[in-house]
Amino acid sequence: MVRRIPGQSTALLESSLAHTLKEIAEFLGGEVHGDDQVLIRGINSLADAGEGEISFYADRRYEEKLRETRASALLVARITDAFRGPQVVVARPALAHVKVAQLFASPHSRFPGISEKAIVHASSVIGQNPSIFPLVFVGEKAHIGDDVILYPGVFVGDGARIGNRTILFPNVTVMPGCLIGNEVLIHAGTVIGSDGFGFVREGPRNVKVPQLGIVQIDDQVEIGANNCIDRASMGKTWIKRGVKTDNLVHIAHSVVIGENTLIAAQTAVGGSAYIGRGVVIGGQVAISDHIRIEDGAMIGSQSGVAKSLGPGEIVSGSPAIPHRLWLRTSGIMPRLPEFNERLRKVEKKIEKLAARSINTETE
Repeated sequence: MVRRIPGQSTALLESSLAHTLKEIAEFLGGEVHGDDQVLIRGINSLADAGEGEISFYADRRYEEKLRETRASALLVARITDAFRGPQVVVARPALAHVKVAQLFASPHSRFPGISEKAIVHASSVIGQNPSIFPLVFVGEKAHIGDDVILYPGVFVGDGARIGNRTILFPNVTVMPGCLIGNEVLIHAGTVIGSDGFGFVREGPRNVKVPQLGIVQIDDQVEIGANNCIDRASMGKTWIKRGVKTDNLVHIAHSVVIGENTLIAAQTAVGGSAYIGRGVVIGGQVAISDHIRIEDGAMIGSQSGVAKSLGPGEIVSGSPAIPHRLWLRTSGIMPRLPEFNERLRKVEKKIEKLAARSINTETE
């Protein structure tokens, strides 16, 4: 039985079309001030927007660009006299900008069906409306959901499962047994389910620990390009719903990452670490193995986290310390040579005073 995805309820959700400001305001739940019949064909920055494009203004630092913009309309939190054209008032202009940008985004390219140049094992299960490009490999007893797009070079190992409306970009590898949820985006070059880094010393030798687990990625996760997410030694490495990772992120074996956490580029998470919900992790962060980062914590870029963090804790630096303390400390560091020189002068004065005191006592 064929199951189709329900169509969108309004033509406004079709991308790459022109829409009136009235339609856009209704879509956003905003209010138009000015001509609501202006046609909008795209969205752009204040500096680059031209006729037929909408932009947004949410920061006073861009007031000069606001006065110079050639945009046909503006998304704002409150009416501004610096722009003479029509304005759509919304609660959060930056969020509204994202929603309108999605409106005009080009759809992902699709291959019609399953390419004859793809290798799909006869025992695999392929859902409805697949888009499987040339040079894709789908292994034995793999399961591909409905409306999935697999770009060239994708490898789906034996027994792996790919959920509905998920997109695997070129050269993504999903190793055997791994589970990918619905509406997941995995960008080019990422490897899901490579062996975890586990070894036990036997004299001078390193004996490999078999990595018997899997990786599970839940719904609506987005994984950046060239990520490495290792399978668990036992059980699963688990990336929960709504997590977003940037490019070049490494997640070691048996890690658990909670819902809606954000991880910026070049971060490495050590084995068996637990990261809670809504955590924000800056770029080039290193997180030690077996520690816990509780819900809502924030970690500044280039931090080294060697011990667990409590809920909502904010840290920076290496080793990581409370963010406000790190700000004070980093402000002092450039002045350390000056402080050192002053300290030497004070030491010399103390030595002279001590010498005088000794001389006086001798006399």
